[in-house]
Amino acid sequence: MQKTLKRYFPIFVAPTLLAFLIAFAIPFIMGIYLSFTKFTTVTNAQFVGLYNYKQIFTAGDHFLHALWFTVKFTVVSTITVNVIAFCLALLLTKGLRGTHFFRTVFFMPNLIGGIVLGYIWQLIINGFLSGLGVDITYSANYGFWGLVLLTNWQLVGYMMIIYIAGLQNISKEMYEAASIDGARPMQVLRHITLPLVMPSITICFFLTLTNSFKMFDQNYALTAGAPGRETSMLALDIFQTFYGSVGSEGIGQAKAVIFFILVALLAGIQLYFTRKREVDV
Repeated sequence: MQKTLKRYFPIFVAPTLLAFLIAFAIPFIMGIYLSFTKFTTVTNAQFVGLYNYKQIFTAGDHFLHALWFTVKFTVVSTITVNVIAFCLALLLTKGLRGTHFFRTVFFMPNLIGGIVLGYIWQLIINGFLSGLGVDITYSANYGFWGLVLLTNWQLVGYMMIIYIAGLQNISKEMYEAASIDGARPMQVLRHITLPLVMPSITICFFLTLTNSFKMFDQNYALTAGAPGRETSMLALDIFQTFYGSVGSEGIGQAKAVIFFILVALLAGIQLYFTRKREVDV
C-alpha cells in the first residue's frame, strides 16, 4: 500500500500544486518585485528601488491615517464581536427553549455577501441619521461606528457557533465538582470555562482580527472612504491608490506588501499569546 501511494502521490498532488503556484505563489513573488518598480502593466515595469516605499511615508499619503483607522477598528471589533459571541454562546448552552432557532438566526447574517451587507446597512443607518439631516458620510465617527456595527452583526453568529462547540466539549463533571466545592459563577467562569474554551478563543480571535484588518467589501459599500478618505481602511486605501491615477500602481503594490506583513505579524503574535494560555485536558 505504501509503495502504491508513493507511486501515485505526484499524480494526485500535481493539480493542486499547479493551482497553488499559478494562483498564489507566482503572483505573490511578482507582487513583491513590482513593489520595487514603476509600472502601468507588468510588461513595462521599471526598477526604482525603495522609491515606492518612501512615497508611502513621505509624500503626504493617506496610508498612515488608513493604518491608524484600521487598527482602531480592528481592536474595537475584535473585542466587541468576541465578547458578545461568547455571552450568546453561554446563554444558548443553558438548555433554554428555542436554542436551535436562535443559533440559526444569529448565524444567518454571516451568509450575506460583504457588498450587499454594506449597502443594506448604509440604507439602515442613513434612515436613522436622516432625522438629523445628515448621512453616514457626514462624519468619520459615523462611518467608524457604522463599520463596527456592521461587523458585529455579520460575525457574532459565526463566532458564537465556534464558542458553543468549545463549551459543549467541557466535561459536566468539572462543573459538578466546582458546584460541590461551593465555587461561585464568576469563579467557575474564570477557572474552568475560560481556560478550557481557550482553543475556541484562539480561533475566534484569529478570524475576527484578520477579517477586520483585511476588510474591503463592507468598507467600500458602506462609506467608500468618505468623507475625504477619512474612513478608508488599509485594503480600500490600497485599492484607491492602485486605481486612483496612472503611475501610482507601484505605490499601491508597495502598500499591499506592507499590508501583508502587518496582517501576518499581528496574526502570528495573537496566535502565540492565546495558544500559550491553552490547557490540556
